Amino acid sequence: MKRGRLRVLLGAAPGVGKTYEMLEEGRRLQGEGRDVVIAVVETHGRAETQAQMTGLVEVPRQVLSHRGVELTEMDVDAVIARAPQIALVDELAHTNAPGARNAKRWQDVDDLRDAGIDVITTVNVQHIESLNDVVEQITGIVQRETVPDAVVRGADQTEVVDLAPQSLRDRLSAGLIYPAERIDAALSNYFRLGNLTALRELALLWLADEVDSALKTYRTEHGIQGTWHARERVVVTLTGGAEGDTLIRRGARIAARSAGGELLAVHVSSQDGLRSEAPGALTAQRALVESLGGSYHQVVGDDVPHALVDFARSVNATQLVIGVSRRGRLATAFTGPGIGATVVRESGDIDVHIVTHAAAGGRLHLPRVTGGALSLKRRLMGFALALIGGPLLSWMLFTFSSDASITSDVLAYQLLVVVVALVGGIWPALFAAILSGLTLDYLFVEPLFTVTIADPLHALALILYVVIAILVSWIVDQAARRTRAARRSAAESELLATVAGSVLRGQSAVPALVSRTREAFGMTGVRLIGSDGAVLATDGEPVPDGRVIRLPVGDSASPRATLELHGGDLDASERRLLDVIVAQLAAALEHTDLTETAREAGVLAETDQVRSALLSAVSHDLRRPLAAAVAAVGGLRAAGSALSADDKRELLETADESLATLSTLVTDLLDVSRVEAGVLAVSLSPVDAAEAVLAAVDELGLGPVEVELALDPELPPLRADPVLLQRVLVNVLANAHRHSPDGRRTRVATSRLGGVAEIRIVDHGPGVPIERRDDIFAPFQRLGDTDNTAGLGLGLALSKGFTEGMGGTLTPEDTPGGGLTMVVALPVVQASAPIEGAAS
Repeated sequence: MKRGRLRVLLGAAPGVGKTYEMLEEGRRLQGEGRDVVIAVVETHGRAETQAQMTGLVEVPRQVLSHRGVELTEMDVDAVIARAPQIALVDELAHTNAPGARNAKRWQDVDDLRDAGIDVITTVNVQHIESLNDVVEQITGIVQRETVPDAVVRGADQTEVVDLAPQSLRDRLSAGLIYPAERIDAALSNYFRLGNLTALRELALLWLADEVDSALKTYRTEHGIQGTWHARERVVVTLTGGAEGDTLIRRGARIAARSAGGELLAVHVSSQDGLRSEAPGALTAQRALVESLGGSYHQVVGDDVPHALVDFARSVNATQLVIGVSRRGRLATAFTGPGIGATVVRESGDIDVHIVTHAAAGGRLHLPRVTGGALSLKRRLMGFALALIGGPLLSWMLFTFSSDASITSDVLAYQLLVVVVALVGGIWPALFAAILSGLTLDYLFVEPLFTVTIADPLHALALILYVVIAILVSWIVDQAARRTRAARRSAAESELLATVAGSVLRGQSAVPALVSRTREAFGMTGVRLIGSDGAVLATDGEPVPDGRVIRLPVGDSASPRATLELHGGDLDASERRLLDVIVAQLAAALEHTDLTETAREAGVLAETDQVRSALLSAVSHDLRRPLAAAVAAVGGLRAAGSALSADDKRELLETADESLATLSTLVTDLLDVSRVEAGVLAVSLSPVDAAEAVLAAVDELGLGPVEVELALDPELPPLRADPVLLQRVLVNVLANAHRHSPDGRRTRVATSRLGGVAEIRIVDHGPGVPIERRDDIFAPFQRLGDTDNTAGLGLGLALSKGFTEGMGGTLTPEDTPGGGLTMVVALPVVQASAPIEGAAS
């Protein structure tokens, strides 16, 4: 019997529509004439899901009794006896009740498939065994029901039923997933926007890996060797050299440019293990690769280029990153083009990036114009060419000489002189000209084998020959000198352009200038030392021999800093260029100083704004209770015994109420000044959240008619200051109660997410637009600035400052159905963590 096929509908979270999609697909297949039955479906009371079951045959469930409770499970035997073509099985990870045929529902599915029945099933990503710990880190919830990876990976078809996180939260808020009493708790815990986004990414990446695995299998079965660019994969080659870090970071940036890009690093070791390696450097580079989210690989092969290309093809790589060769041109001439050229030639459709690095000598350096136009190395090569090429040419010409060949012999020697001049300049060419002239006279001019010249015309020809050689070598020398000067001018222009651009980069300009200065002048180290002796920027290391050049940066009378260059001397032209860099350094430092001054001025401006608001608030909000208290006390003093007992009591109550209001306002002002100054005293201790909430409710005089409490009895103590926490809750709860419409209670709920406890204060008032939510935490701010009976507008500003002072957060969220939810998040007391006595 042919085994049934398995189709898995994978979701990121409950409510995305997996069961709905499964039933809809069952109805479609039934419409095509297929025999489809519902083996088991969990509707969770959702009307839309229940409606999708209409018209589909449902196999009755098996009824089991466990500890006096009747439970229903899928009746596997009944489904097999019914023998449909397709069975719809919901919740693949479900654990069956004791007494069922199998312990797990995925085992029931295996039995159905063994009976030749195709199965369509659903599962959430958090139930996949290998992802269980990852999901726990994201949500803080341990999933007890899991399904082995092999079961899901063995499916013939896997689909993701996707829904945007915010859309899922909207469905939850609308009551389409859970009943009303569970909505707030779900939104504040498992269905957080961040949780849903992470779970969605996890589901999509898991499916992408499955698709990638299937692609590899297909390519292997069909013998496909070419690269299919289904996903960006960047392979970085490592040798253990210092350039490895540069290549890894470049590869990581390339991989990050596309969603889902992968970074792989590979090192090729020889089969005999004799190739020199740097194990310490490779270990550090492996750690760097893994910290960037990549993977490290090591392959064995004596042919490094082909080993690299073969590995890249085996992992279906799209990009290959290698370092530029550290060999010089002479070594390249003798040993061939090297690994890079071979990799480029063999890579085919894989893009190859050859990255320069410090070891390749590719940094900017100013060529020196002092000394000869050509380097000593080139001059020595010119002399070597004259000493080796001259005798070889003489032997060849003498072997094939004749009376009519004197003209060609002279031209051949002339060509040798020109080549020597091109290679080594004037002195090797002059040496070659004299040597070749003597050889011509000795071997080819009558009388032979003597240095005597019988014909005056031959002597004139020989002199002209030497003069021409000298002129050619001089022209080559001048061209080389001008070429070097042009290279230096180009390097100076590039340096000056970089210097000018660095000043515009703000804070990064100073380190960039210092680094560029060391590279340009070939110094071992460059430091910028401030007037107070502090090192502002450095690049390289100072040399111990004391060779140092010091230049003041800024006003020479009172310099802002001193620039130190270690490791060499500078000529006049380099000094002039250095003066330009010093001037730009002074400008960069001035820019930094101005930026700091502007920042300090901004702080002063904010302080002045707070002071102005304070004066405005004091002039308005303190005047009323103060005036009322003064009037009441003045009335008592003026009237004396003439007042009745009721009048006296009324005046005393007015004075008492006004002075209490005045005391509260002054206390808030002092507290907000402490928060703004960063000197708030906090005494942390274990605090029971329920007690803090009840104390706040009692202080406000609110009862069950105004406030609904949903406190978690299992919530551990919070790490907080009890006095400050109560003030936070009083301020936030009073604000929520004030904005709640008549007949709607303010809800206070507590819950835990990982190591953080949350106190959620929910109102159903007008809410606050997202663009105004930062404003409600500003001091002296009342939303709308029209309610002059609500105090100074310090409540939420103080609450936020107090909460952050205790190491927590105070954040606003939308209330489902309208309104504002304020979330006070504070760390819970860990069993092994000590509580600090005080903090500030």
